[in-house]
Amino acid sequence: MATHEDDAQQALPGTPPGTPAGGDGGTRRRPLREQHVEETVEVAVPVRTAYNQWTQFKSFPRFSGVVRDVAQVRPTVTVWTLGYGPLRRRFAVEIVEQDPDAYLAWRGLRQHPSHEGEVEFTPTRSGGTAITVRMLLEPRGAARALTRSGRVTRLAARLVRGELLHFKRFIEGLGQEGGAWRGTIRNGRVQHDHPEPPRSRVAHWPVG
Repeated sequence: MATHEDDAQQALPGTPPGTPAGGDGGTRRRPLREQHVEETVEVAVPVRTAYNQWTQFKSFPRFSGVVRDVAQVRPTVTVWTLGYGPLRRRFAVEIVEQDPDAYLAWRGLRQHPSHEGEVEFTPTRSGGTAITVRMLLEPRGAARALTRSGRVTRLAARLVRGELLHFKRFIEGLGQEGGAWRGTIRNGRVQHDHPEPPRSRVAHWPVG
C-alpha cells in the first residue's frame, strides 16, 4: 500500500493566526482572507442537530468517500487519515475557533501543502441548516502553479461538495445526532465556564 509522509507525528501546535473578534467570548467571525474553495449545502435538520453531528469527527468515515480514520489526540487536535484507492495520507489538524451551533475553524499542522478552513452553520427559513465550508490551500513547489491555473482549486471544490452531500444524506438519514461536543474554543484553547481551582500540593490521604 502506498503511503505519503506522515506529517502527524511531527505536528506541534503553535499560536494560530488571528484573534477572536472583540475578545469577549462572543461568536467569532473572521472569514478567510482568500477563499480558494467555498461550497454550501442545505440539510433538512435543525442547526443544533447538524452542528452536533459535525463535531463527532470519528463518525466521518461512516459517510465520507475519502476519510478512512480520525483519531483524537488532544482536546483541539485530531489526526485524519485520507485515502483513495491504495493511497493514504495522515495529517494533524488543530481547531483554532469553535462556537456551538455557529462556527468552527481549523488549520493543518506542518502539512505540505498546508491549508486552513472554516465551516459555518446558518438556520434557513424552512427550519433546516445551510452548511458552508471554506478552505484556503497553500501548495508549495510545482503544485503552486497548478493552484494558479485553477486545477487544484476545481478538484478541491468538487471534493468538498461531494463530502457535504455525503454528510447531508447521512444526517438526514439519521434524523438526529449521534453525539455532541458543545464546547467553545478560542485561539486553540478550550474555554471553561467554571475554571478548575488550583490543585493543592498537599497530599490527600484516604481516611476512615
